[in-house]
Amino acid sequence: MTVETMRAVRFDDYGGIEVLRIAEVERPAPGPGQVLVKVVAAGINPGEAAIRLGVFRDVWPSAFPSGQGSDLAGVVVATGGGVEAFVAGEEVLGFTDNRASHAEYVVVQASDLVRRPPEVSWEQAGSLYVAGTTAVAEVRAVGLRSGDTVVIAGAAGGVGTIATQLAVEAGATVIGLASERNHQWLRDHGAVPVTYGEGVAARIKAAAGHVDAFIDNFGSGYVDLAIELGVSPDRIDTIIDVAAVERYGVKNEGSAAAATAEVLAELTELIRTGRLEIPIAATYPLDRVQDAYRDLEQRHTRGKMVLKP
Repeated sequence: MTVETMRAVRFDDYGGIEVLRIAEVERPAPGPGQVLVKVVAAGINPGEAAIRLGVFRDVWPSAFPSGQGSDLAGVVVATGGGVEAFVAGEEVLGFTDNRASHAEYVVVQASDLVRRPPEVSWEQAGSLYVAGTTAVAEVRAVGLRSGDTVVIAGAAGGVGTIATQLAVEAGATVIGLASERNHQWLRDHGAVPVTYGEGVAARIKAAAGHVDAFIDNFGSGYVDLAIELGVSPDRIDTIIDVAAVERYGVKNEGSAAAATAEVLAELTELIRTGRLEIPIAATYPLDRVQDAYRDLEQRHTRGKMVLKP
């Protein structure tokens, strides 16, 4: 009997970018409640780099050889028993919790998929899940209301670009911390850009006066800055600075707090109707996965980076 194979990203131990490799592995088959998807696009995320480096080995240990990747968009190839929501040939987007989407094919729970509208590009669809649900969780965590002023650190990054637009959609005034090359993008999407670095507190006060909420997508002391600006800890959310969470009692809500297909469908509808843009910084073929992560880990890209198997 011939075994069908596919190419997939693998790594055999914790380490730097150099441990990533492309392997020929057996193609998975869908079980009950599952769907086999031929991957067209799969986003990459800082959290995957942290897992590969072993940062979370005590919480989410890897079994080697390990795959990676959560975000995905592609075409349904086959369905397992009991799946009625999707049929072969349909275009979908979604996620997997099995570190498996950086591959030519992936098995996904049917409940973790939604259909891809034609108005949503493959690149946007394939990179929406982690960044999108994180941004939704952040905006919810700080309780944004119409008329609020929120500062977003890392406003031009993969999560920040989405959080910025969602905050504007909620009626908030958004102060977006970013390098000057991203200022026009922020203005075009309804935010007030402010350059980060020395003197940033004074620049924020000049731009905003009172600050009601703060979203930290970067770390490096931004929670301390939020406290300095007088923001209440219950209206500060950081996805990076765990030490500050313990120090001040601020929130630490990210993707897990909004990780559902329902939220993914809401985000997809915002894109479809032109109310949300997912900027794509770069795309890479699967063979260049090391280059993709090398670029990502510079932390200077606007929007999302995507693998195209």
